[in-house]
Amino acid sequence: MAEHKIEQYADLTSIIAEITAANEQAADSIKAVEKRLADMAVQVNTELLSTYWNIGKIIVEHEQENKDRADYGKQTLKELSKELTKEFGKGFSVSNLQFMRRFYQSYQIQQTVSVKLSWSHYCELLSISDPDKRSFYEKETINSGWSIRELKRQISTSLYERLLLSKGKTNKETVLALAEKGIEMSTPLDIIKDPYVFEFLGVPENKPMLESDLEKALVEQIEKFLLELGRGFMFVGTQQRITLNNTHYYVDIVFYNKILRAYVLIELKTTKLTPEAAGQLNMYLNYYAAEVNDEHDNPPIGIILCTDKDSIAAEYALGGLSNNIFASRYVSYIPNKEQLIAQVEAVLNEWHNSEKE
Repeated sequence: MAEHKIEQYADLTSIIAEITAANEQAADSIKAVEKRLADMAVQVNTELLSTYWNIGKIIVEHEQENKDRADYGKQTLKELSKELTKEFGKGFSVSNLQFMRRFYQSYQIQQTVSVKLSWSHYCELLSISDPDKRSFYEKETINSGWSIRELKRQISTSLYERLLLSKGKTNKETVLALAEKGIEMSTPLDIIKDPYVFEFLGVPENKPMLESDLEKALVEQIEKFLLELGRGFMFVGTQQRITLNNTHYYVDIVFYNKILRAYVLIELKTTKLTPEAAGQLNMYLNYYAAEVNDEHDNPPIGIILCTDKDSIAAEYALGGLSNNIFASRYVSYIPNKEQLIAQVEAVLNEWHNSEKE
């Protein structure tokens, strides 16, 4: 009887081993297929971008040769669209050919075209006339792996302008650095935006909201909240308890930024910035630095998200604190792009004039 059970056990072990080996082999095969498909997708995208770039080049060169003929370009695109569509099918509408022309004009050195971006990405980028701004969104799309929808959202919420205004006294070097490298995350200030845009919550402008409701709404839309926060953020939790002398305190939302290797503590205020909020958050940061951080973590970062902040009050509320504490406004609607652009231009002009003096 015992020998029979041992034989059954041995048979079962053998069967499990065979199934395990088969599963591992299948997993390896799936991974190999996925890699081949990914490589094929990259190859197809590379060929597509190269083809569209060359078509754009041909269109531009022919237009330059016939620039003295009125409406030459417009008529040529219509005829070209008709012939290419007849020969190759979809993808050669007049509007798409116009994008190809602009594609070549914006990237006349073909090596500057990144195969990490799709044609749809480039069509979205080509809608931006400012080369510095376009370069910023291009770099950030590559660095952050934005989808088309995410790229559109970042453009529509004026991320570029908000980042420039968050830098304080914006100057030409700041603009060029953003354009050439995207967001460089090396200091706590690099993760700050002003304002933060929570249009994804669907809350009407100026509608009163409890802090607990705001927190709940942000967590329910955590993926979109993370997109707005930027690269490297990992969600830790809400209402994280801190106990001091048998008294419990709760941090509204806690993240960890893996790039800066630091905890990020966020306090939500549905009112304007107050000194009390800064003092409370400073206490939380002291606790995290002493009790939560390990030897590999950098000092924690605190962000107060409020509906409004007075620059003078903010300076006195946040000044002199040893911790990294920042205050930013948040809005529940997409800010007026023209106003933001005008603000950036005003700051740049102010800096330019001061350089002349």
